[in-house]
Amino acid sequence: MPEWGTFGKILIGLGFGIVALGFLLVLVDRIPGLGSIFSWLGKLPGDISIKRDNFSFYFPIATSIVLSVILSLLFYLVGWFFRR
Repeated sequence: MPEWGTFGKILIGLGFGIVALGFLLVLVDRIPGLGSIFSWLGKLPGDISIKRDNFSFYFPIATSIVLSVILSLLFYLVGWFFRR
C-alpha cells in the first residue's frame, strides 16, 4: 500500500503549512506596518456584530465568503499547475 505513504506525506505537509500560517498570523501584529495589511479581515460590511450589556455575537459572513473565493481560486490554480 504505497499510496498511504504518499497520503501521509501530504497530511504532514499540510500540517506544517498550517503551523507556518499560524506563526505568520501571530507575528503580523508584532511587526510594525504589517498589522494594517490584515486589518480588513473580519471587518467587512456584511459581517454581523451584535454587542449588548452582557452579550456579544459576531458572525463574519462577508469575510468567510471572501476567504472562500480566494482559497478556491488558489487551490484551483495549484491543481491546474500540477495537472500540466
